Amino acid sequence: MDGTSTFGSVFLTTLWIFLLFAFLLVLFYIFSDLFRDHTTSGWVKAVWILFLIIFPPLTALIYLIARGKGMQERSANEAEAIKKAQDEYIRNVAGTDPTEQISKAKQLLDQGAISQKEFDDLKTKALS
Repeated sequence: MDGTSTFGSVFLTTLWIFLLFAFLLVLFYIFSDLFRDHTTSGWVKAVWILFLIIFPPLTALIYLIARGKGMQERSANEAEAIKKAQDEYIRNVAGTDPTEQISKAKQLLDQGAISQKEFDDLKTKALS
């Protein structure tokens, strides 16, 4: 057995595995885009999925050509929605202003909901 044929066989196997992995990523991306698209009816989605199962490479290529721009827009819209939700969560959890946090803690102290020590701890935390 010669070293070049072994190298060639390993190289081809590696190339095929890479291409298979890349194709599977494209298929998963197409499936996720299909289910993310709320304007397409269920029947049209079913037809796309059926063709993706029967003729995967050809259907994937046609899908990317026909709906590529829409895929990009849906992906950007989803990323923007996630960013907005994350920013809102951070604003709610962290609070926007330490004086606002201290005033809320003062109200709780005045109502008797928290002790002086708890108020001092919240004040220290807000100022740090």
